[in-house]
Amino acid sequence: MEPLEVETVYFYPLENASRHHTDKFELVHSDPRTPVLRRGQSFSAVVRFVNRNYDHSVDQIKLVFSLGENANVIKRTQGAMFVLKENPKPDIYQWAAVITAEQGDDVILEIESPCDAPVGNWNFSLETTVRGHPEKIVKYKYEDDLYIIFNPWNKDDLVHMDDQSLLDEYVLNDVGKIWVGPMGSSKGREWVFGQFQDSVLPSCMLMLDRADLPYNQRGDPIKVTRIISKIVNSNDDQGVLVGRWDGEYEDGTAPAAWTGSAAILEQFLETQDEVSYGQCWVFAGVVTTVCRALGIPSRVVSNLVSAHDANSSLTVDKYYDENMEELNFDPNNPMGEDSIWNYHVWNDVWMTRPDLPIGYGGWQAIDATPQEKSGGFYQCGPASLEAIKQGAVGYQHDVPFLLASVNADLMKWKTDNTQALGYSRIESNKYHIGRLILTKLPFIFDPNGDTDREDITDQYKAKEGTEAERLSLYNGIRGSERAKRFYAVPDESNEDVVFDLIELEKINIGEVFNVTVKITNKSNEQRTVKAVLKAGSVYYTGIKSQLVKKAEGKFTMKPKSDENVNLQITSDEYIPKLVEYCNMKIYAICTVLETNQTWAGEDDFQVLKPSIEIKLNDDLEVGKQSIASLSFKNPLEKVLTDCKFHVAGPGLVKRNLIIPHNDVAPHALLWADAPINPTSVGSMKLIVTFSSKELLDVTGSAAIDVY
Repeated sequence: MEPLEVETVYFYPLENASRHHTDKFELVHSDPRTPVLRRGQSFSAVVRFVNRNYDHSVDQIKLVFSLGENANVIKRTQGAMFVLKENPKPDIYQWAAVITAEQGDDVILEIESPCDAPVGNWNFSLETTVRGHPEKIVKYKYEDDLYIIFNPWNKDDLVHMDDQSLLDEYVLNDVGKIWVGPMGSSKGREWVFGQFQDSVLPSCMLMLDRADLPYNQRGDPIKVTRIISKIVNSNDDQGVLVGRWDGEYEDGTAPAAWTGSAAILEQFLETQDEVSYGQCWVFAGVVTTVCRALGIPSRVVSNLVSAHDANSSLTVDKYYDENMEELNFDPNNPMGEDSIWNYHVWNDVWMTRPDLPIGYGGWQAIDATPQEKSGGFYQCGPASLEAIKQGAVGYQHDVPFLLASVNADLMKWKTDNTQALGYSRIESNKYHIGRLILTKLPFIFDPNGDTDREDITDQYKAKEGTEAERLSLYNGIRGSERAKRFYAVPDESNEDVVFDLIELEKINIGEVFNVTVKITNKSNEQRTVKAVLKAGSVYYTGIKSQLVKKAEGKFTMKPKSDENVNLQITSDEYIPKLVEYCNMKIYAICTVLETNQTWAGEDDFQVLKPSIEIKLNDDLEVGKQSIASLSFKNPLEKVLTDCKFHVAGPGLVKRNLIIPHNDVAPHALLWADAPINPTSVGSMKLIVTFSSKELLDVTGSAAIDVY
């Protein structure tokens, strides 16, 4: 008797997708339908034979699943199994297949993959033999794609999340928010993750291949997420996004113009080349898309007032000369100076950490924005949030850098040749860094406000000013010899004049604002104060752009008295010098001449631009085209050129919709019509950005019901 010959194998893509929470993937509904399966969970398949019916007493069927070149059972990149009539007690770390029904030429199988199987695009083949005649083998090769991804619904998977309701947000939600902007004016920027679009999973495979992550390591979420943080930026190995922060984007797409991740990944897949350009929230948006597509729970995290500790001192250091002019270099780190970003955005991913002691699993921070090298590459994390909170700097990966990002002390130093360091510390601010750490609140989407904002600061550090917060930082300092040097320097004493820079949260573009310092002389003696006040435009990374206005003077204060010092800045003075995102910084530097007490303060705020108004002409119905009207008023005294609206909304508009617009006169109203073509019923989100050479980062969104 000859072995069975296979006509076809069918993996029931739709039916299995429903069981595996993968039914939103466009690949499952495409032609041909592509199976997207979660590891550690059984799935159905049918084999149709062409020459005769299956006879268990005569026939043997062997299934072979392979990942990558040189697939190997020992390396767990190959699963080979004989099909059984009865299912023995399952081994969660092994492949298994059992016959559940026989219908004429068809044999229906139930197959289970290991709970730790590497994720990727697997190959499948089938071999048939006749019992007693192993030399006679008939082979069949399945020619289509078959994806196996992480399974956070499975308790044996390292990415399992106990509260499975949260997976609707952290794995299945394809539209979210990313909080951007400085403290006081931060707002949720809508972002289409689009992890289910048909280009995303193939893009993920290209990323893992380009990063040279061995196939046998692709089942380990620790290694996979670390590689994702490396390959989403292009600094080391032709990754996805080129980072740029100087405002010059003519040869690419301005970071503020992107509405979501799918267009970026689609371009990366089609061109096989880096995509221009990204900034921190764009990197984080793409990371969330990739993680959610692969089945790893992920959220975007925004740290308001974020430290970039360039020399591993767990401090952010600013240096001044004898005349209290700030130095634009770090004398203790020739590789670069510390900086404070108005905000910085990274990601949390959820997993068990078998490489760490019990209690350090759960949310782990990863950061794809290229800042400092780790292990020779621009990658960061995963770092356990619990390790960051406890100051456990010895635990992998990159805990010290992230601890400094959220909880470093801001130290200010003045040139002093009598000190061993060459500088004396004039101020140490324990509360400036990590003022607020935000993510999107599960299950809520607020297109008009921030009721969907969740404060997760307490997951990263204890409450500021508490003993627990100081103890965790000191725990980190004990693990860093460089940090010990910086924290061991005493502060200067004899401070009997108190200075307070009045913080500005936000102003609307066109308004006047003031730099104000409140000064209190607590001593019983007269004090002479020399003050310098100034305001300038800055990039959100803290890099200075242009000085807007500066004033200085000297005055005398009576004992036990108060004074306010003001510097007024008009719109004519600051608008011409604004850079992208319209961030401003105000500075104040004061010296008491009698005691040589020195103080320096600074604050960041944002000049707010208008939002895009979105109006619908009628109720939306599936299959019925409609129009969304988009409008806002040019707030500038200049003509806007190279104008474009970028529109996105899963289930509402064609992907990557770009609407050009004519030049816009100063203070003129501009509007455009966006075609809406609903393809599914339910609550949808429409997200719009506007870009021009003169004005960026104008956004709008709307929640829309489709009937």
